[in-house]
This record gives sequence, structure tokens and C-alpha cells, in this order.
Amino acid sequence: MDQAIYGKALGIVKSLYGENEDFREGQYEAIEAVLTHKRTLIVQKTGWGKSLVYFVCTKLLRESGKGLTIVVSPLIALMENQRRAAQSLGLSCEIVNSTTNDIRAEQIAAMKAGTVDLVLTTPEKLFSKEMEDVRESVDIGLFVIDEAHCISDWGYDFRLEYSRLNRVINTMPKTVPVLGTTATANDRVVEDLKKQFGDDVYISRGPLMRKSLYIQILHLATPAERYAWMAQNIPKLPGSGIVYCLTQRDCDNIADYLKRCGVSALSYHSGKDAEETDAAETELRENNIKVLVATVKLGMGYDKGDIAFVIHYQQPSNIVAYYQQIGRAGRNIDRAYTFLMCGNEDTQIQDYFIETAFPTEEEAKAVYDAVFSHSEEGISTVSVGKYVDIRRNRSDKALMFLENEGMVIKERSRYYPTAKPFVYNREHYESIKSVRHEEQRQMLEFTKLHGSDKCLSRFVVNCLDDPTTEKCGICPNCTGKALFPEKVSEGYLTAAQRFLKSVIIPITPRLQWPDKTFTGSKNIEPLNHEGICLSKYGDPGYGTLVRKGKYSEPAGFGAELVKRSVQVLRPVVEQHGITAVTCVPSNRSRIVQDFAEKTAEGLGIPFTELLAKRGTTQQKEKENSFFQCDNAYTSFALKDGIGDVPEKVILIDDIVDSKWTITVCGYLLSKAGCQLVFPFALADSSENKGGTD
Repeated sequence: MDQAIYGKALGIVKSLYGENEDFREGQYEAIEAVLTHKRTLIVQKTGWGKSLVYFVCTKLLRESGKGLTIVVSPLIALMENQRRAAQSLGLSCEIVNSTTNDIRAEQIAAMKAGTVDLVLTTPEKLFSKEMEDVRESVDIGLFVIDEAHCISDWGYDFRLEYSRLNRVINTMPKTVPVLGTTATANDRVVEDLKKQFGDDVYISRGPLMRKSLYIQILHLATPAERYAWMAQNIPKLPGSGIVYCLTQRDCDNIADYLKRCGVSALSYHSGKDAEETDAAETELRENNIKVLVATVKLGMGYDKGDIAFVIHYQQPSNIVAYYQQIGRAGRNIDRAYTFLMCGNEDTQIQDYFIETAFPTEEEAKAVYDAVFSHSEEGISTVSVGKYVDIRRNRSDKALMFLENEGMVIKERSRYYPTAKPFVYNREHYESIKSVRHEEQRQMLEFTKLHGSDKCLSRFVVNCLDDPTTEKCGICPNCTGKALFPEKVSEGYLTAAQRFLKSVIIPITPRLQWPDKTFTGSKNIEPLNHEGICLSKYGDPGYGTLVRKGKYSEPAGFGAELVKRSVQVLRPVVEQHGITAVTCVPSNRSRIVQDFAEKTAEGLGIPFTELLAKRGTTQQKEKENSFFQCDNAYTSFALKDGIGDVPEKVILIDDIVDSKWTITVCGYLLSKAGCQLVFPFALADSSENKGGTD
């Protein structure tokens, strides 16, 4: 132990927390490793105080005349808290992330002048032109990678933008200490990080058991049972907490339902703007709401010490992610409750995430060829879609992987090929997928411990390669009894079923064509009215009825779907003065027209055939907006000899996905004289499953 370093570091801790305070186990050793220029990796449980290490190190390094500390983190939500913590130590701190837009000239000047002690930034901003200039022109005293598991593609939350950080590590002078911190790295990830940091890296690794967390597993097969359990039990839980969901749609629906049940709730996901999410964080932090219903956007590092409960509406894909998320709870309180709900559709959603994590070889090669064919002028992400018929999110992902592998380079907003030939790293990607599926099986094994004599907390930390044999002593398997009942009352279940059947999805109108070549203008004028979609395809209730109706023998949508559609559309007819119903035509089947005719009869208004199908390619065979729009635009036309069209019409289709079919058909009707086109579809089958984060 270096007594001089120890005395100074301990003095800082006491000045912050009081004379009776001391280091937590392993904290000082990590500080000394950093200050003696060792590359250091901290793997410690949430709440251990990883940020204190780099704050103390920054304070001592600056006092000895060393340069700027750069902290790279994905945790935008946490940065303001960290700035306040740094300022409490007398450190000058700047934040550079997507919420600050362009880096201000005065920020750059202050960094170059040496008046800034610490910069908190994201990987994306670190590689911006301004920050690269700062890195080249200032002395760096300490380089910190928070949530370092994001560097490793073996980690549960690998991020491509993080993978570029290993290049910074490798070019950093050996005299500059590098520190990585994480709470969620198993042996596989630690070994990978050791290779990236250097084999002589100092590793601070401590026990991961969180004895303040009460874990309970709830086997609730249907969404209705889970909705009912939350409505029945959340009001009985102490304090405020988080419900984690896999999709944005689930966040919105659950928050809406809880509010209807008298529980103060807000939803939180990347589909909302920064003002909304900031306000939601504040409401939770100040205990003005009971629960925040969130995707993993509210994940790593969210700092609220008194979160009293965490509920998983669906099970995460692996134990590591689960541990990270339940780690939001019970940081500064003696007891917090975590509930893992297990449902029938969980594995299907997880399989989707695993299988779409990497671009396929066909996708990657097609995107590479599009870039290569534009070697001179470069190609934008949007323009790739004109040459490659894959979904935009898939082509964007392929571009990111190609850039990461060094086969393309991005300059401003355009991509160019490099001298490196195309190679698809299939073996590596497949091995990672295999690990993800093995982690998924491990998660399923965990859910089967329900009712056994095996400690739930111990199983979790053992999966993270913490070898403890100690039991938590508080979970239902340790005590022999659950604190909260798994079974829900009939009244709550009936109410939840009624709500789920009533949920409808808006069909928001598309505003622009993917290219001017369609109509000579980018803007779509006039627009469809915002419409209604009755269900999510395949979801319990109407979504299941739609799937059965479409593929039954004989195919057809039954009386219950007609009855519900009439119920939903009658207020629309009355409000807007709708005078007719029409439908998207098909050359393959009459089931949509039959359904539309029955719906029109139920509404008491006429059905009229206004459109004709002249193309043979099915829309579902096309992947991205350009090709989907082109197919729809060339496949539909006004029916010959229709005469005057109704002024206000409901346009019915069975399934809506990209919305290009309904957009083109609505556009044709509007150009023919319809003043209002109101789209209606039975189910939404869009691939993003309600939006993910």
C-alpha cells in the first residue's frame, strides 16, 4: 500500500461522507492501481461505488498537474448526477452528449486551456470531429470507460459504437491510466476485456450478492394475468418502482392500464422525446409517481437509491441483463422487491432479438456492393435502400458492422469502401448467437427454480461466475413462503381481459414518399386521416382471431371481428360523416372484401368497390420503404368506370405493416375526389414488435 496515496484518497472520502467513513472493500486498491498507471478493470455490484474511484483519481491527478479525465458512458440519464458529484469534489466538469447538440466553442476552449478537470461523454460524441481534435491537442490524465462490458461482443449489451473504443485504448500512451467499470461481466466477458485492455490489467472483482433484494418468480401465462397481478399488487408495494418491458407498445399499454386502475404511472422508452423522458425520470426520482413502465432505456446506472421494487413484465433474455435491471432497486434501503413474470410469448420475443442481432451474410454483402458501386461519390444510408431491398434498420446495422470491420468508412453523411475486401465473420457471429441461446436456456432454468429449495439470488450470481455458496435467506425458496400471492382474483382478471380487448393501435399517416420519382414531390398530399388498427397480429384476443381467420379453411373473418369493428367504427362514421366503405382489393382472395361488406352492413352505409389490383407481387415479399412503396404504387389503380367517388370513405384492409398499401390506395382515392380517407385494419404485423430499445 502506498501510504501517501492512501492518506490523500481517504481524506477525500471523509470530506465527502464524514470522518467516520472509510473505503469499501476493494475501492482503495483500485484507486492505487489507477494512480500507479495500471490499466484497471472494476467488476463490482451496483451501489459499490465505482464512480467514486474515478472521481477520487481525477482529483488527485489534477492536484499533481496531470491532464483531463475523459469518462465515456452510454448513460445520458446519469450524467447530470455525475456532474453534481464531481462538482462536490471541487472538480470542473463538462457534459458532451446528444442532448447538448453541437459542442460549444467555449467548452472546447476550456478543455484546451486546461480549466476543465473532467468530461462526461458518449462514444458517438467521443469520435466527433470536435472531440477528436480535443483528444489530439490536450493531455489526457485518465481515460475511463463506464459500463465496459459494452465493448465486448460477448457481453449482454454489446454496442457497436463502443467497439471502436478499443482502438483508443490501444493508441493511448502507457503512462495514461485506463479504467473500465461494470457490474455485469462474467468470466467470458472479463477474459475478452483483458485482451482489449492488456493482459497485465489489474482486476478488481468482488462479490455480487445483493442481500437487500427479495426475488420472486411469477408464472403468469397470459398478458391478462400479468396485467391483473400488477393492478392488484403494485398498490400494496412500498415506495416507488419500475416495470420493465421488452417493447415500447407494452410500456404504453401497461402504463395506461395502471392509470385506469388508480395507480400513478408513466411510460418511458426511446420512442418518446427527451423532454418527456426527462420529466418521467424526475417524477420517479421525486416519488411523484408509483411506477415507471420502461424499456431497457432506463437501465444501466440509473441512480435512485430508494427504488423499492422492480417488476419484469417479460423475462429478459439472459441472467446478466436480469441482474443489471434488478440492480436498480434497493441500493440505499434495507429491502426491495423484484418480481419476474414468465409468459408464453417471452421466448419468441427473445429469439427474435438474438437472431436479428447481426446482419446476415446476404444483407452485409448486398449493402457492401451498394457502397462499392458508389466508390467515387459515396452513398448515404437512405440511398442504400434504393439498391438493396432490406429493411432500413437492417441496412443501417449492416453499414455499422461493415464500418466496424474496416470494410467501409463514413465521411460526413456518406459511406465509401476501403481497401479491405468484403469478408463475413460468420463463425464469430454464429458462436455469439450460440452463447446467447445458451444464456436464454440458463434464464429458463432459473424460472424453473420456482418452488424448489435452491436460493434464487445465489443462482443469479453463480451464473455471473461469482462462486458463492451463501444463500440470501429472504427469497421464497429460502423461507418456504412467498410474500405476495401468485394467483390473481377473478375481478382483476376480468377487468384486464376487457382492457386488452379494447386496446387499439393508431394508423398514423405517412407524410413523405421515399423518393420524388413517385409523384414529383417528396410530400404526400393530400394525407390519409389517422386511422385505427384493431389489434397486434397474433396477440391474445382479436390478434389471434385475425390470424385464425386468415389461415383457416375456409378462410374468413368471423362475426366477433365484424361486431368489434362496427363498434369501433360507428363513432368514426358519426363524427366525420362517413358515407361509404371500400377495401384494398386482392386478386388472391375475397376475405377482405367479404369482411368489408359485412362491416358496411353493420354500420348501415354502402360498400363500394373503388380500387383494382393489377400487380401480382405480394407486399410482404418487399422489405424496405422504397421497394414497398414502388410495389404498391405499381400494383393498385382506381377501378374502371367507378364514376364519382364518395366524399368520405373508410378504407379497410386486413393486415397493416409498412403502411404503403394503405397510403397508396388512400392517395389514389384522394386524387379521385375523396375529401377524407379513414384507414382501418384488423391487425398490425410490423416487424419491430411495437418498438424496442
